[in-house]
Amino acid sequence: MSQKNNTARMYREAAVRGASPVGLVVILYEEALRALRRAEAAMDRGDIEERTNSISHAIQVIGYLQFVLDFERGGAVARQLSSFYNYCRGKMLEASVKNSPDLLAQLVSDFADSTEAWREVERALAAAPHSPQSHLAAPRSAPPRSAEPSLSGG
Repeated sequence: MSQKNNTARMYREAAVRGASPVGLVVILYEEALRALRRAEAAMDRGDIEERTNSISHAIQVIGYLQFVLDFERGGAVARQLSSFYNYCRGKMLEASVKNSPDLLAQLVSDFADSTEAWREVERALAAAPHSPQSHLAAPRSAPPRSAEPSLSGG
């Protein structure tokens, strides 16, 4: 691992340790978006192995996001997020199988928009930390560390 990658990984791990529940969601969305962008670049280069690894990593991150949804406290929002995650995983597999730059570009766009929306939620909650809506975005208690996706990109 290069020094640059090692430094970036250490930074991300430190950010995770200090993040709020919504902050963790933002970090995971950013990680999925990075993986999708790596897959997009790999597809452009014709690098099947990197495309596959990057899409697999994005699917793993999304699976973790879905796993920590709290359907009791999150209600309709949690159900909508679960549907979104199912849709994204299906489209990622389709983009990989069909080698479709258009599908992958749409996923990158969707995840970029969603990442920004989560950043806005994080900013709003930071400005009003006792908001009655804060429970909607908070994930349930985290699963064992072995179930967490790697933030190193693979």
